[in-house]
Amino acid sequence: MARYSNNNRDTNRLRPAFAGRLCAGLLAVLSGAANAAWELNLQEPVTAVAKRVYELHSLLLWVIVVIFVGVFAVVAYSLVFHRKSQGHKAATFHDNTTVEIAWTVVPTLILIAIAFPATSALVDMRDTSQPDLTVKVTGYQWKWGYEYLTGDAAGVKYMSVLATPRDQIENKAPKGEHYLLEVDRPLVVPVGKKVRILTTANDVIHNWSVPAFAVKTDAVPGFLRDTWFRAEKEGTYRGQCSELCGKDHGFMPVVVEVVSEEKYAAWVAEQKTQLAAVAEDPNKVWALDELLAHGEKVYTANCAACHQANGEGLPPVFPALDGSKIVMGPKQAHLEMVINGKPGTAMAAFAAQLSDTDIAAVVAYERNAWTNKLGEVIQPAEVKALRGK
Repeated sequence: MARYSNNNRDTNRLRPAFAGRLCAGLLAVLSGAANAAWELNLQEPVTAVAKRVYELHSLLLWVIVVIFVGVFAVVAYSLVFHRKSQGHKAATFHDNTTVEIAWTVVPTLILIAIAFPATSALVDMRDTSQPDLTVKVTGYQWKWGYEYLTGDAAGVKYMSVLATPRDQIENKAPKGEHYLLEVDRPLVVPVGKKVRILTTANDVIHNWSVPAFAVKTDAVPGFLRDTWFRAEKEGTYRGQCSELCGKDHGFMPVVVEVVSEEKYAAWVAEQKTQLAAVAEDPNKVWALDELLAHGEKVYTANCAACHQANGEGLPPVFPALDGSKIVMGPKQAHLEMVINGKPGTAMAAFAAQLSDTDIAAVVAYERNAWTNKLGEVIQPAEVKALRGK
């Protein structure tokens, strides 16, 4: 009894401390919930098709609510007022033709009524004819490639990569306003113009999705699929890859900037000026320090997600580059690995993603970074020669 009493007193002493911690935990949860954005509906639509989808969604929601309330009201009434304790006995009939016809015909009529607006919306979503602008969108692990095929921007081509700093991803810095929904180069389109999107992929299936446009289309390797939108309001609209596409699926945002025609024309002129300014001379001879500075940027944007900023990788799927046999071995084999990838592994081919200069720079960086102090200089001409094989 004495031992029981002592334990009981110890328990009583612990209760206030436990209660305090519990209250503190609840307050922390509730304060976090109070600061969260509690949004219970679709994003604000900014295209005619998206508005139709929004209206159809709202209509069906209320249809479902009415059916739900009606069915469960009958069930609840039957359970409460026709229970055995009230003196009711179970019915002995086995069928009722009128009831059976009713529960067949009424749902059929509801489905027919829903089918007309739904089919009309789907037909509009698939009508990609007569676009003002066509953009090819290519999915890569894990970024998007944009290529303007028609219009004033025809020929403009670039990669769009996640811009959220690694410090935020690794919880070393506070999360930004658009955490994991920001890119270095968004897709830019003019307001009020019909934009046709052609989607494909270089490796696995991705999905290009922008909820505010009611656009969600798979990007499938070896196939071209299309969709379209006509944004009615200027602004920045965000989405994500909506297909499980690998390790960094959650780090593949879609950002579209809708601007006025004047701003779009200025953007196109700027892009073409930049393209002319950075037009590569494959015969240019680069110094090692120039290559390493450029290569570090290319590595951060394209390789660090898998092989890590410190080159240690995530074995066994993503091997370390620091001290790697490939990196420390013959440079031709290293270059060919980056250019052509490695079938059957997560190592993608970068021939279509990076220029000769980019590949030369990133390989030179890998062979001279961390403990890989090989002191080798790799020129773009070497990469061009390997591509031609």
